[in-house]
Amino acid sequence: MMKKFKVGDHVKWNSEAGHVSGKIVKVHTKNFDYKGYTHHASEDDPQYEIKSDKSDHVAAHKGKALSLVS
Repeated sequence: MMKKFKVGDHVKWNSEAGHVSGKIVKVHTKNFDYKGYTHHASEDDPQYEIKSDKSDHVAAHKGKALSLVS
C-alpha cells in the first residue's frame, strides 16, 4: 500500500533542479485543473499540492514521487 500524506506533512521530491522540500497544503482525491493541466487523482491515488520551503512555488505531485522528511 502506498503511503498517504496529510496537510502539514513535510515532504521532499526530486525535480529538474535537484531535491526540493516543502509542506503539503492541499490533498486532492478527485481530478483537478492546475496550471492549465488536468491532474488525475482519486481516493486510492491522491495528488498533493506542496509549497516549497525556499520559494512561494506550489507544485502538484502524486504520493509515489514524495518521501517524508523527518
